[in-house]
Amino acid sequence: MSSDPDRECPVDGLFLELNKLTFVKRGQLRLEHNGHRAGGIDQQEMVSSKKSAVLVDGVILNGPTTDAKAGEKFVEEACRLIMEEVVLKATDVNEKVCEWRSPEQLKQLLDLEMRDTGEPHHRLLELCQDVIRYSVKTNHPRFFNQLYAGLDYYSLVARFMIEALNPSVYTYEVSPVFLLVEEAVLKKMIEFIGWKEGDGIFNPGGSVSNMYAMNLARYKYCPDIKEKGLSGLPRLILFTSAECHYSMKKAASFLGIGTDNVCFVETDGRGKMIPDELERQIWQARKEGAAPFLVCATSGTTVLGAFDPLDEIADICERHGLWLHVDASWGGSALLSRKHRKLLHGVHRADSVAWNPHKMLMAGIQCCALLVKDKSDLLKKCYSAKASYLFQQDKFYDVSYDTGDKSIQCSRRPDAFKFWMTWKALGTSGLEERVNRALALSRYLVEEIKKREGFKLLLEPEYANICFWYIPPSLREMEEGPEFWAKLNLAGPGCPQLGQLSSPPHDL
Repeated sequence: MSSDPDRECPVDGLFLELNKLTFVKRGQLRLEHNGHRAGGIDQQEMVSSKKSAVLVDGVILNGPTTDAKAGEKFVEEACRLIMEEVVLKATDVNEKVCEWRSPEQLKQLLDLEMRDTGEPHHRLLELCQDVIRYSVKTNHPRFFNQLYAGLDYYSLVARFMIEALNPSVYTYEVSPVFLLVEEAVLKKMIEFIGWKEGDGIFNPGGSVSNMYAMNLARYKYCPDIKEKGLSGLPRLILFTSAECHYSMKKAASFLGIGTDNVCFVETDGRGKMIPDELERQIWQARKEGAAPFLVCATSGTTVLGAFDPLDEIADICERHGLWLHVDASWGGSALLSRKHRKLLHGVHRADSVAWNPHKMLMAGIQCCALLVKDKSDLLKKCYSAKASYLFQQDKFYDVSYDTGDKSIQCSRRPDAFKFWMTWKALGTSGLEERVNRALALSRYLVEEIKKREGFKLLLEPEYANICFWYIPPSLREMEEGPEFWAKLNLAGPGCPQLGQLSSPPHDL
């Protein structure tokens, strides 16, 4: 390879010898030929000249890798399809929520095979149409999910922008705007929890946020675990509600704590953790020689929508020196409502909080934050690997904005941007109205259930979860007892025992 700098061009750290090919600016090439500069020659023309082609292992390096014009046309047509078939039909109750097919039927209807050669764009657009047709329309007014539904147009635009820009949020130099957005959103969420300061990070799901919190609590209890591992540690044990999210068991398994070391605390008739039972189990664990390190309370359980008594649980955690994590993935959005934030009374006493704006606030899946009261860089200390190729300390800007080292991920999506765009569009008052409306719709549904023959409300809801039974006509005159419940279970084989709706903020 020539050492002449005029004949070399840096590309991703490699030097390729070009035939008088020089950079004018990043991404733009000009060809010098016979002493004349040929501005405006496109890459296709450039490659057609034998003298200008850069060939390595039979591959032309300085030719176009894609047909840009055809690609742009495909994107334009696909966006039109998305607009017509998804966005414009999102609020049309006459459209189907889903054209349901069994897995085997759907395999026959969809062309799922990947082939050696590419397929034409008209065929790809047909495939896009099929994907839309047979997918569940979660934006549909008649789509009722336990935890999310509906379309937020501002979040949707943010998602389009994210996909087009394809950023990764780990260092400021590659994601300056989105890192500042995440910082602003986390700061605002921390304010609503009631902390004066704190830290946080957006994660791919509330389950991951709970895992982060569990690991963070363990690191705080025994910092040496990061380098020395589990050997030599006492039997670590944690406590959570019997109604908690299943991610607590998964996190304990993943982190090597073990599911047998997750103590499920009894709940009352409304699904709330019983504080006296929590303290009893803590004392019992100590008596057995175990080392309690974490209590996970839940604000908005998945089935009953219950909110654990945070103040009483916080008192117990303070007495025993335990980390208090609050899984408010579902219920955290109530903090934005002056009317309903009392449901999370005492949340400011938590050490960490999981909160998912993609649920009731409709920020678009996925949009999940872990908030931490600590401001001593505990997140970074726990998760940092100090990768020198990314997180150099002598950069030309404040490297505290390189937040990627406090994440277990490297590549990370700017999920905060979706929530930020919605918050900017609606304001805090608009988000508050979204929460109030969802809970008002829940109250409306409760009253309608009470009026309808054959429906039995299990309990007055505390949040947006409404649990009820549908009683078939043949059982409506039967006295409740073992035979009644056995027959009722048979009425819907394979179905959950509870009918449950979590009202999305759709129009009636």
